[in-house]
Amino acid sequence: MSQFKSLVDAQKAHIKTLRLALLILAVFTGAMWFGWKRSPEYMTVHVPPDLRAGSTRLWWDIPPENVYGFGLYIFGQLHRWPTNGEVDMPRNLHRLQHFITPNCKATLEKEIESRRIAGELRNRVRGVYEILGRGYADNPTERVRQIDKDSWQVNLDITADEYYMSEPVKRALVHYPLRIVRYDINPELNPWGLGFDCYTGIPKRLEIEAKETKQ
Repeated sequence: MSQFKSLVDAQKAHIKTLRLALLILAVFTGAMWFGWKRSPEYMTVHVPPDLRAGSTRLWWDIPPENVYGFGLYIFGQLHRWPTNGEVDMPRNLHRLQHFITPNCKATLEKEIESRRIAGELRNRVRGVYEILGRGYADNPTERVRQIDKDSWQVNLDITADEYYMSEPVKRALVHYPLRIVRYDINPELNPWGLGFDCYTGIPKRLEIEAKETKQ
């Protein structure tokens, strides 16, 4: 009888051990499921535009040509006034706000207000263009300088043509040292994962011969 009781007790202990193991396994499985659920659904990988020579890089690394392309695109869209600068520039800033850091946005809002007071926006039409021969392909190392892991200086040489009531009023050739930063805030609204953080220095007028700008 005592032998039978010992066998039953051993089986009960074994069952308890199995139940404890199942409980631990369930907790571990639940933790893995929660971690998987919280993991990113999308991961942005920056790939350079020219892959003829191949490319191997860390997934979080951003090629300088992509940084330059972002800076040129955002700057051009922000400063293009197709109909009326007084309306277009604030509208551009609002439309591109997810690609611009809060500090830079506040700076640009002050610039808009000062330009408006000075009468530099009303009925002004403006186009901005990269100066021919001064793009990324012409001198990559000069156009993009990495400041640290999460920020870059993009050097844009831009032609800005302004018109007032269809009459040309200004052509300016300007060097802009843009500050671009890693800006992974909202991938749905900003798939680039980059942000325009205004400038690393003061924009400067360029003195370029006419033949260089008319290639």
